[in-house]
Amino acid sequence: MSEMRRTLLSQPNELRRLLADPAPVAAVADRLRGRRLLLVGVGTSWHAAHHGVWLLREAGVEASAENVADLAPYGRAFDPDGGVLVLSHTGGTGYSRQVLERARADGAEVVHISGVGNGGDLETTPPEASYAYTASHTAAMLRLAQLAVAFGANLDLEAVPDAVAAVLGRDGRLLGAQPERLVELIGAGPNAWTAQEGSLKIREASYVAAEGLSAEQLLHGPSVALDARDALVVLDGGGPMADRVEAIAAALEVTGARVVRFSERGLGEPLSVFPLTVAVQRIALELAEARGVSPDRFRYEEDPRREKAFEALGF
Repeated sequence: MSEMRRTLLSQPNELRRLLADPAPVAAVADRLRGRRLLLVGVGTSWHAAHHGVWLLREAGVEASAENVADLAPYGRAFDPDGGVLVLSHTGGTGYSRQVLERARADGAEVVHISGVGNGGDLETTPPEASYAYTASHTAAMLRLAQLAVAFGANLDLEAVPDAVAAVLGRDGRLLGAQPERLVELIGAGPNAWTAQEGSLKIREASYVAAEGLSAEQLLHGPSVALDARDALVVLDGGGPMADRVEAIAAALEVTGARVVRFSERGLGEPLSVFPLTVAVQRIALELAEARGVSPDRFRYEEDPRREKAFEALGF
């Protein structure tokens, strides 16, 4: 069993564990209350930052998200009256560390959301052995959802672990056969970011070409390239764009692309990101398993040159 599969399956229990540990979130909420919040990350953590913005807005919190690579190298200053939430799985990502240090130096209220043992203000999960992060991602999202609830959002977080377990328990491969060319993923609102996370996860775990976009962005140009060689994954979390997303998906079926739909409306759109994220994680893992490749090591095992080249870049 791959480390990614082992970690993927651990998520319901990890989420229940965090729900039983609200005290750190309450302490952070007291520090951040009344401030405008900036959520930052890179890779999967950048997607989590955007999910966090959508969740915090449920509490009426003014929040935005930026990529650390758009901040650290450019010497961006931070508002001393604001709050900065830095998301990092390992706590060692170079630009993320720079943002942490600079935001603290500028006098902002800084909160670090990271794995257990990394010195974070809000801890998520123990370190993952797979580079295709799954449990630490949904755990970071849950910490942000808990923060939103602490600020007054009406979110039924207790229902999230069972919804995630239901996705993990579905029979069969979620996507079916690998398409000849491309996996395209679409969603709306917060699930536009779920689509982007799905694309990242599919590429890093299975090496299959994938793209994630908001449904409306796909329609306005990129949709022209879709044809029978492709699969279109539709992530439906409900919300005001749900009918529009389905209309776009139905229109794209005439291209010959195979359309696979996932609907998760029982939790409401803000929390639909949890089961839909796990659905795209499963797709990534199942594609890797079907292709007989490792989802755990960034393709390093197949090509040692890649490890040498990428590790030289630093993360």
